[in-house]
Amino acid sequence: MNPSYTGSVDRASYDAGLRSHMMRVYNYMCGGLVLSGLIAYFTANTPALLQAIFGSPLGIVVMLAPLGLIFFASMRLHAIKASTLQTIYWVFCGLMGLSLASVFVIYTGTSVARVFFITAGMFLGTSLYGYTTRRNLDGIGSFLVMGLIGILIAGLVNIFVGSSALQFAISVIGVLVFTGLTAWDTQRIKETYAEGLGQETSTKMAVFGALQLYLDFINLFQFLLALMGNRRS
Repeated sequence: MNPSYTGSVDRASYDAGLRSHMMRVYNYMCGGLVLSGLIAYFTANTPALLQAIFGSPLGIVVMLAPLGLIFFASMRLHAIKASTLQTIYWVFCGLMGLSLASVFVIYTGTSVARVFFITAGMFLGTSLYGYTTRRNLDGIGSFLVMGLIGILIAGLVNIFVGSSALQFAISVIGVLVFTGLTAWDTQRIKETYAEGLGQETSTKMAVFGALQLYLDFINLFQFLLALMGNRRS
């Protein structure tokens, strides 16, 4: 058999497998966004539930629980089963939906929808760049992680300072950081794919990759909403 032909077949098989893997990642991510959106909208339009969450200490639990699930999934990724990771992912998206209910309370529905579609367009373009570029984004990724840490510190400081100028700067930098992280994470998800990993491992990789992109999308959406959203009067 012609070696070049064999190589072409192997490459075609790899490319098909990679496309299938990335589609699973995006499908999980989109499913998570739909779940979060539905729960957020339902919660925002159910006054009793909204009061129960944001008018009591339960609100703190709702806000911190997703963070705990992320840490648990990250530390136990190689030990837990794919089905367990899937459950964690859907629970995480559901809890995020409860937290995001405040978006529909603070901002008008029209501006939320507009910013969502703007976010979707930016995410799609940036993720496509991360998937197709031949440039190694690791160096940029390290810089973006430092920027993320800076945003977290500045956000904590602004809780006590309450500066609108600082909040505006945080939002602008946040948009830049999570736009870049979308491309970087997409490239990392693509590069970690390998053939012959087995259904269990490939499912875990797809779910965890979806979690990373979900976080990029949600954070990008929230920072854009802070810049462009119209608050209710």
